[in-house]
Amino acid sequence: MIYDRFQEEAINYINQGYSVIVSAPTGAGKTAIAEHIIQLSLENNIGVIYTAPIKALSNQKFRDFQHQFKDAVGILTGDVSLNPEAQVLIMTTEIFRNKILDEPQSLDKYSWVIFDEIHYIDNPERGTVWEESLMFLPEHIKILGLSATIPNIKQLTEWLQSIHKKTIKMVVEDKRPVPLHFFFQCQNQILDKIDNLKKIKPYRANKLNFLIDYLQEKDGLPCIYFVFGRRRAEDLAWELGGYNFLNTSERDQIFSLYESLCVRFDLKNEKSATELIPLIKRGIAFHHAGMLPTLKEVIERLFTSRLLKVIFTTETFALGINMPSRSVIFDELRKFYGKFVRPLKTRDFFQMAGRAGRRGIDKEGFVYSRVNLMRINPLDVKNVIYSRSEQVKSQFNTSYATILNLYEKYQDNLYKIYPKSLHYFQAKKYQQQDALRLMEAKLNLLKDTGYIQNKALTPKGQFAKSVYGYELILSEFYSRSFFEQMDEFTLGILAVAAVFEPRKNQHILSLSKNSKNIRRICEEMHETIKQREIRYRVRPLTKLPYFHLAQAMEAWLRGTEFSKILQFTDTDEGEVVRYFRMSVQILREIQDIPIASHTLKQRIKEAVRVINRDIIDAEKQLREG
Repeated sequence: MIYDRFQEEAINYINQGYSVIVSAPTGAGKTAIAEHIIQLSLENNIGVIYTAPIKALSNQKFRDFQHQFKDAVGILTGDVSLNPEAQVLIMTTEIFRNKILDEPQSLDKYSWVIFDEIHYIDNPERGTVWEESLMFLPEHIKILGLSATIPNIKQLTEWLQSIHKKTIKMVVEDKRPVPLHFFFQCQNQILDKIDNLKKIKPYRANKLNFLIDYLQEKDGLPCIYFVFGRRRAEDLAWELGGYNFLNTSERDQIFSLYESLCVRFDLKNEKSATELIPLIKRGIAFHHAGMLPTLKEVIERLFTSRLLKVIFTTETFALGINMPSRSVIFDELRKFYGKFVRPLKTRDFFQMAGRAGRRGIDKEGFVYSRVNLMRINPLDVKNVIYSRSEQVKSQFNTSYATILNLYEKYQDNLYKIYPKSLHYFQAKKYQQQDALRLMEAKLNLLKDTGYIQNKALTPKGQFAKSVYGYELILSEFYSRSFFEQMDEFTLGILAVAAVFEPRKNQHILSLSKNSKNIRRICEEMHETIKQREIRYRVRPLTKLPYFHLAQAMEAWLRGTEFSKILQFTDTDEGEVVRYFRMSVQILREIQDIPIASHTLKQRIKEAVRVINRDIIDAEKQLREG
């Protein structure tokens, strides 16, 4: 195989036994470096772990690597466990972090860990998991970090060298193998220079069909069209329904492929799959997190077949999933970031724009931004596209479970762990003091509420250290012996309430007497926990369990068909699947806690068996895929 300059540089360092951090544009070919490590590990009979930020990417890598490396590959994501003792083991970063803290001996046979999308360390919700994984990494494991372009890669590398006391090589590539060209649709004109936006006078609307006609004329298909809303993705796809991008032969091919995939993934009688057929026959589709996971996979496979010409999708399609196209369109250059809408971050823009230009197929890629001057000004557009990518910044915020695991090992010396963090490496003095105060506040709260006594974890503390993210609420159920009184139904309701996050303007449609009782207990517990956290100045506050899916879970546990349980919730069907799978994961975590009683373990086993069937069974999706 002929490698590019940066690939060859990284591989040479790896062959010499160095850990390596690689920063290169999306679509530059970083995966080839990971594949080299896997091949090398297999030849030398050593283990390698591949971590990814989202389960969809973990699943895709499992399929890709299984195709290349056969039975040497396994996957572990909480709701999926296939070949978990494999030499090449794919897992989410959360699972890897938990193994480091809970069962480090299980990592003895692995010599490499590959962190895909390592810049995820600055994700506000989950970045601390990456940071903890890198901080507590066992000494014998080498690192390959793969990242989109980040300007402070040198700082990230220096931090890792400082805490692990070994040389880590840095490889940077700024050029894409397929160059990108940027265009703008504004007032229904296509502009190739950003400065021309300033000359445009608002007098007519941007029409989708005008841009699509332009792409067809310029041979710009296939195209990925990024939007920042699920309904918007669907509405735009149907707006394009009058087009037909396929000839008769292609239409027959794509329909035949779609039908066969729907049979394979048990979607033949699913309403949502049937409704897509008129679009599929025209070479059009949409893809977002509210869809059934199996239907999303079918759409992905259609796209890789090159028969699908226009796909309307949300931004998760850009994260690591190797599905490039000739052109990329941005519906707009603003999105919601946690609390408010703002212009896209440059790194986010290029994560998506990087899907334009298929290596080995296209000589160049084309990126079109639809600009509404009533919503964004030309300067903001310029900053999104032509600014330097944002620096990676620490989001360090240790969970209660992490603190309990560290306390078990270090007791009060756990504070000495903080200087190993990227946060400490980057922060100013007052920020360091604030981070230490927060760790101390969490530890004091745990000591004062019975998780730690006489410098040891109590049974309540032993329970809490294994349920990351849901420690305080679930531990209260344990310490009050409520779990012993719960049947499969109440266990399922509690699990789905613990993991559920309502979207804006969602409502609970109805609740049974059973669910109302559990909700009352949860609300009382949560209020007590919240008041303690406020008193200790702990942030963010523990999440309240939400019961929007309680009725749907009860119906599912009674054996009701999936299509019929959707009447009990206003949650999208894909989200229902995701939360039910998360419920399975949290129940399994409780089941695996050594101090959980035999009775509780048996009830959880039965609850998981009933929940994890048909479309909820993520392993089944992988096996059939």
